[in-house]
Amino acid sequence: MTKLLINIDVDDLARAVDFYTRAFELTVGRRFGDGGVELLGGTSPIYLLLKPAGTAPSAAAGSVARARDYGRHWTPVHLDVAVDDLEAAVKRAEAAGATLEQPIVASGWGRMALLADPFGHGFCVLQFEGEGYDAIATGRG
Repeated sequence: MTKLLINIDVDDLARAVDFYTRAFELTVGRRFGDGGVELLGGTSPIYLLLKPAGTAPSAAAGSVARARDYGRHWTPVHLDVAVDDLEAAVKRAEAAGATLEQPIVASGWGRMALLADPFGHGFCVLQFEGEGYDAIATGRG
């Protein structure tokens, strides 16, 4: 069985713990010295990893990866947080320090809003309705 772990680089661990526990109602699991914290309460654990801005994300020889930057940035991999009450979840995330980038919109599978955390990482908060993704699925396999 494959187990998915989510790692999120941040430049301020205490601020990240405060944000993610308040925004998503997660709890602190284990602490890994001064460099990491495990958050529990979702379907997969989230690991907040302290990584200073400007550091290289990889030590691999010839790596072309850009240095870490915690200004708002785009990545093709992001979190989707599925909730039962979208309005309440968006308000909770904003109160914790998230920036609302796209208000709630409806689609064939449900509704969602786009936000960014205080570290520049984008994420979606979504609420499935009716058949959820099955309403737009085109096939199986």
